[in-house]
Amino acid sequence: MLVNSGSINARPHSTHSPSPRFIHGRHQSTFPHFSRSLRVKSSKFSSLSLLLPATSSSNRLRVRAVAGAEVGGSTSSFDVSPGFPEPFSVRIPVGDRHILVETGHMGRQASGAVTVTDGETIIYTSVCLADIPSEPSDFFPLNVNYQERFSAAGRTSGGFFKREGRTKDHEVLICRLIDRPLRPTMLKGFYHETQVSSWVLSYDGLHTPDSLAVTAAGIAVALSEVPNSKAIAGVRIGLVGGKFIVNPTTKEMEESDLDLLLAGTDSAILMIEGYCNFLSEEKLLQAVEVGEEAVQAICKEVDTLVKKCGKPKMLDAIKLPPPELYKHVEDIAGDELLKVLQIKGKIPRRKSLVSLEDKVLTILTEKGYVSKDATFVAPETIPDMELDEDEDEEVVVDGEIDEGDVHIKPVSRKSTPLFFSEVDVKLVFKEVTSKFLRRRIVEGGKRSDGRTPNEIRPINSRCGLLPRAHGSALFTRGETQSLAVATLGDKQMAQRVDNLVGDDELKSFYLQYSFPPSCVGEVGRMGAPSRREIGHGTLAERALEPILPSEDDFPYTIRVESTITESNGSSSMASVCGGCLALQDAGVPIKSSIAGIAMGMVLDTQEFGGDGTPLILSDITGSEDASGDMDFKVAGNEDGITAFQMDIKVVGITLPIMRNALLQARDGRKHILAEMANCSPPPSKSLSKHAPLIYMMKVRPEKINLIIGTGGKKVKSIIEETGVEAIETQDDGVVKITAKDLSSIERSKAIITNLTMVPAIGDIYRNCEIKSVAPYGVFVEIAPGREGLCHISELSSNWLAKAEDAFKVGDRVDVKLIEINDKGQLRLSRRALLPDPDPKEFGMQQTAGAAGEESASTLSTDKGPAKKVVLTHKDNFSEESIEQTEDKVSLAKVTGSPKSISTDQTIQPRKKAIKRLVSPPKDKAYISKERPKKSSSKAVSSIPANNESTLVNGEAKIG
Repeated sequence: MLVNSGSINARPHSTHSPSPRFIHGRHQSTFPHFSRSLRVKSSKFSSLSLLLPATSSSNRLRVRAVAGAEVGGSTSSFDVSPGFPEPFSVRIPVGDRHILVETGHMGRQASGAVTVTDGETIIYTSVCLADIPSEPSDFFPLNVNYQERFSAAGRTSGGFFKREGRTKDHEVLICRLIDRPLRPTMLKGFYHETQVSSWVLSYDGLHTPDSLAVTAAGIAVALSEVPNSKAIAGVRIGLVGGKFIVNPTTKEMEESDLDLLLAGTDSAILMIEGYCNFLSEEKLLQAVEVGEEAVQAICKEVDTLVKKCGKPKMLDAIKLPPPELYKHVEDIAGDELLKVLQIKGKIPRRKSLVSLEDKVLTILTEKGYVSKDATFVAPETIPDMELDEDEDEEVVVDGEIDEGDVHIKPVSRKSTPLFFSEVDVKLVFKEVTSKFLRRRIVEGGKRSDGRTPNEIRPINSRCGLLPRAHGSALFTRGETQSLAVATLGDKQMAQRVDNLVGDDELKSFYLQYSFPPSCVGEVGRMGAPSRREIGHGTLAERALEPILPSEDDFPYTIRVESTITESNGSSSMASVCGGCLALQDAGVPIKSSIAGIAMGMVLDTQEFGGDGTPLILSDITGSEDASGDMDFKVAGNEDGITAFQMDIKVVGITLPIMRNALLQARDGRKHILAEMANCSPPPSKSLSKHAPLIYMMKVRPEKINLIIGTGGKKVKSIIEETGVEAIETQDDGVVKITAKDLSSIERSKAIITNLTMVPAIGDIYRNCEIKSVAPYGVFVEIAPGREGLCHISELSSNWLAKAEDAFKVGDRVDVKLIEINDKGQLRLSRRALLPDPDPKEFGMQQTAGAAGEESASTLSTDKGPAKKVVLTHKDNFSEESIEQTEDKVSLAKVTGSPKSISTDQTIQPRKKAIKRLVSPPKDKAYISKERPKKSSSKAVSSIPANNESTLVNGEAKIG
């Protein structure tokens, strides 16, 4: 096996070496009786790196998937069965690497099947056709399915059901990306239902599968029997550091200012969709040009592959209405159709068109051209029988007739009237209507509603019409209307997305679009969102994302609902305008206003008396969308573009046409933004009183567990105690408190602050509750959930035999933190805050040198520096400094605290320091680090010498 980075090479099986780009499993001379037919009839690409068959069992060919470099693959033997195509492989350069395309290994019974490999991401796509054509329609029967198997990333679904089920929203979006460029290439008159199915079989986390799926579908259709005009391919374009990148990796896309997906043929663009951060029109055109070149290079390679192993196209299955029918319809409805198309209102115009269509059917039926019994019969003309002029006419004598020699002279027969199916009449009527509409726009310069090509429909908008909603807006443009509602919430309202990578994505902003049948005055199905609704909602969502504030500035989850209440074109762009106003009405501090507009086009104006220059239409209506050649949606502000989406209904659009459309769209956006600024009533731009309050605070990351507690018990108790709606904690120490009122936020904020506070030696805590009493001391709660031991020796200036003799559970005391050990345990002292007792009362003996000494557990307050005192209350979370002087300690007032000290309190300094004699314990958990100063005099202890201290469970116990 020979593999290099430039191409895949095979050991030749004969004197004729294979093409440097194409590899087939067996040489043609090996099976001459069917090798040619195999190459023509079927071609499918395999997924994964497979071992291709050689001319003998001992001579095998191994293929490796290469993405810019050599990549190893699995091997397996493969036998070519009679009637199946030979396997082929080709490497196609895309950007700075290659993609591997394989056919003939998998899905050999499908009309076309391929696998496309980029890095270790593998897409398998198949194309199948129905045997019997369906009823003729103006809509090609194409069904696209795309699925991401979780096994492709080595995992299973995070939900209860482990089997892949309902199509996820992002899979629906990729289905639309595949469908939109394929549909314009399908030939009219082909009614066999076509199904394109794509699966992600392997995903490496670097090479995205969406653009690869578009290319795989285009190759599979080109190889199949489906009669399409040209092969398509798709690429993604990123902009990193001012440089355009073709098919960037996921890591490169994190730094990209542009996300553009483009699909087209070797000669024109068919579809673009992208999102950017206020990118200029010129930059966007440069990106499109880069993508167009990449697509053209892929399509040229695909065309070569199709010539080598593509199947014959089913051109004989195409059934078009007879040309004569167009003339009949124009003759009957032409004059009246011109009048109907001038009706400005959508509903009256639609009803008039339906009535005119029925009139055409009735007249054709009365004339015998339409037979309702045979709904779909291909019209056939009976040709006149012609004579062979070279043959002599034979004279037959009466009575001597030999029936075997009789030559009957053909007699010309008149043609019988043609029979047209009712479906054909409706299809032709629609095409004639579209033709007349385009002619009216080009020749008269006026559209159905009387506007000029670049004129925008009247705009009206209002905000605050829903009193209980957090934000609401009604945006109306002509006969298109969107009711947008913004709702604010916490992280629990975020949209969770289960993806291939394994990390569940949480969307803090999402827009949901709904298109009920009532918006067009019809009766229809109501249920789950359609693919169109998901696609339009995502487009509007991505258009508004760049104007949203950061999570640090506005820590809310934002949901926008856009319900289309009227529709006559450009409802997704109306959702952009209405959604922007609703965000402002909800008090979201957006960076700027955003507007959207839909552009249309009549490409071949020369056909209708024009000069041949494409005619660009601004703010198209529904009929102009259906009859036109382009639907180009652009959203942004005056400075740049945030989202765009273009669909072409003819094969191709060039860059000059797109440039004109973008510049005309920019003028339209400016006009719409000016109209939105005149909204009446205007958006409130302040947070609704019905919106929840969210407070963000930062604590030390290692303290987060103290807030959560064992099994979440602590955070649940805080929620129940304070009445807040939710408390969200993050690993970086950010805590978000969500509540309906400010008082509950204050209470929970104080508890969390006290839980996560970092005590410091010397801090003073007032009015603290005794939680438990032991013989050796008491445990005092200085903050919710934070307790420290006040040893019996630090409880009182007087000697105590037992702590319970003077204190009980529930008593409140003032304490000072005198030590924190390595385990974080706290030792407190009450005696350090009490005045020194008179030594004579305890029979204590003093010396002159002992008068200036410090106690082992307290600090002298005679001439010491200022000390820090922390007052802790359930609604207080601040630390306050207390200046300690010789005669008093001034306590600052705590604003808003019901237990704050509002008057100055005075602590008298101790007159003399007393040294107690305590045997040093083994554990230093609750032993003060303060040591007495060396002195020549001796200290007299008030504690009997025979009283010793011991350790119980690591705590000092005196007894």
